[in-house]
Amino acid sequence: MNLQFLNPLRWKKSFLALLLTAFVVAWFAFIDSYSLKTRWDLYSQKQELKERTAELNERSEELKTKIENLDKDPALLEKIAREEYGMRKPGETVYKVKREK
Repeated sequence: MNLQFLNPLRWKKSFLALLLTAFVVAWFAFIDSYSLKTRWDLYSQKQELKERTAELNERSEELKTKIENLDKDPALLEKIAREEYGMRKPGETVYKVKREK
């Protein structure tokens, strides 16, 4: 029985280089803490966070505009206080009407 093929010292250098390259590629692609899957997951999470940040910036701008409008228009402030919080002026009677959908 010829067992020379099991001895790594007898292998060709090109085969050893190919084997080493395959091991390094497999290591960085699947095993390493910064593998391709981990990088893809981090990239996806980064994109989601960018989208969320853009949405929150838009919402923030809307709220700033609403605050500015409330500061400038006391009638709007009164309307919101009446409709959303059920406030009323002294001596006023409030009737709530339920609408059918």
